[in-house]
Amino acid sequence: MTAALPELADGDFYYQALGGGQFRSTIHAQGAWNEHEQHMAPASGLMADRLERHEPRADMRMARLSYEILGLIPGGGFHIETTTLRPGRTIELLQAELVANGRVAIRATAWRMITSDTSAVAAVEDATIPAPDECKPLDGPAIWPGGYIRSLEMRVAEGHRPGAGIVWLRTQHPLTDKADSGDLARLMGLVDTANGIAARVPPGKDSYAFPNLDLQIHMYRRPEGEWLGLDNAVSFGTDGIGLTSTVLHDLQGPFGRAEQILTLRRT
Repeated sequence: MTAALPELADGDFYYQALGGGQFRSTIHAQGAWNEHEQHMAPASGLMADRLERHEPRADMRMARLSYEILGLIPGGGFHIETTTLRPGRTIELLQAELVANGRVAIRATAWRMITSDTSAVAAVEDATIPAPDECKPLDGPAIWPGGYIRSLEMRVAEGHRPGAGIVWLRTQHPLTDKADSGDLARLMGLVDTANGIAARVPPGKDSYAFPNLDLQIHMYRRPEGEWLGLDNAVSFGTDGIGLTSTVLHDLQGPFGRAEQILTLRRT
């Protein structure tokens, strides 16, 4: 796909905050499929950040984030609009829309839920994974192009193969030039990378493209820190549709799951 390259902001961050919900992307937010688009990962992190800031309540946290990718996400300037779809005393549904070039590129909804002390019955069935310092460096840019992939530090665990693997990610770049986003938004800005860490087929010419149309994240615990661990499995169906499924980890252990539905296309 060809298109004019967008006018980007300059700096060691993903987005320049222009005020009033307006932003401009940098090269670090550049996508892997097309050089003139944004990668879904930092865009989803920025939307999570805007949702966290929307009419915040100390007694609630976001437990599910659902992103619908409605088309190519243009690089350059855009704005994000946030609203409350369903207010409530114990449960609220929020929405954010990323609008670029006059159309909605991503629509996100978030269930925000009341918190309480359930430590007496807390239990997790998801298995732990090797820590980042037990893993080897992974050269992501050797596999995938784009400024976003170049912005990451990546570690890979033993046993990684096409279709399944464990990878840790972190970035030194803040979401915006304000550098005031919390851990949740920063880690949500890495989750979409899951679709490329254990690809069943190599990206590029004479292979298959497998972009995701959505990103669904469920969190039974609020994540912390700068490292995101992805315990990943990729399935391709026989009729052009696939699924990437991931257990999400921080340094404390597993905290949730992510799913991405894929459209498989011959390149």
